[in-house]
Amino acid sequence: MGICTKVGIVGMGHVGAHVANSLILQGIADEIFMTEICSGERDRSKKLAAEVQDLGDSLAFCPHNVALHNCGDDYAQLAQCDVIVNAAGDVHRSAVDRDGELFFTTDTAKTFIKTIADAGFSGVWVNIANPCDVVATEIWKESGIDPRRVIGTGTALDSSRLKYVLSRVTGYDQHSITAYMLGEHGASQFAAWSNVSFGGKPLSQLAQEQPERFSFDYKELEAQARQGGYVTYAGKQCTEFAVADAACRLVRAVVSNEHYITACSTLLTGEYGEEGIFISLPCVVGADGVEEVITLDLSDEELDEFHASCAHVRENLARTHIA
Repeated sequence: MGICTKVGIVGMGHVGAHVANSLILQGIADEIFMTEICSGERDRSKKLAAEVQDLGDSLAFCPHNVALHNCGDDYAQLAQCDVIVNAAGDVHRSAVDRDGELFFTTDTAKTFIKTIADAGFSGVWVNIANPCDVVATEIWKESGIDPRRVIGTGTALDSSRLKYVLSRVTGYDQHSITAYMLGEHGASQFAAWSNVSFGGKPLSQLAQEQPERFSFDYKELEAQARQGGYVTYAGKQCTEFAVADAACRLVRAVVSNEHYITACSTLLTGEYGEEGIFISLPCVVGADGVEEVITLDLSDEELDEFHASCAHVRENLARTHIA
């Protein structure tokens, strides 16, 4: 990474704007290049100008100065960035169906991926747009970039939701809990209960030693983690804070070369007998993107759930002719 950290954002809706704000407040970026998607539905240029103005007005209260660039729909300007966050979506289309944004986001992504690639982008993509795994696969195929340089936020967010649920029922802090939702960032995701631990001690062992505290309804807690986004959406017709912070955590891992381990969407290359699609497993994230994929010892039931999740991603890829 260069001395001056440059981050690009495509799509300045609820999530994109919160990504920019979180990057500023955490001191992750020195320059932020913001673009909007071309759309005949409404004038997005005014929204972009408004967000840039509002963010600029906040700088006096922030840790350090950040150069803010309104790039309109000139996507080629983002080629100079270290990381580009794709937040170009329309959450209202997924209000009922987790795959509701499928055609909108994949069609939209085609309008900027190749332009940025042809302009010489050699950094790392972080994809938020849903269906996350499908769009991440599309970014890889359309750009021709090393697939390890494409990261989907995937179940990083869902894993955080699972930790939050487990924190509430046990009283332990989320940072002391190791727990992953794996597979698709969507309805087919699943909790890897066989690998949950508290302070390094397996849940299975704790359930035997302290049944009154650790014998809970796994399916119910898993459902709460899976449906957390819809609880948020039901109240304010969007999700914004958590997913933006998940993306920023990945950006920080890249620009700081952290070798940070998190669940996120990456290209499968034979893990559990699957390959050729993006889906979430625990990954080591650093300057080059996904440096290593960690395969866990999953139970037979969890393996079945993983294969079913992969099958659903492939179905969506076939629907959009990306496969």
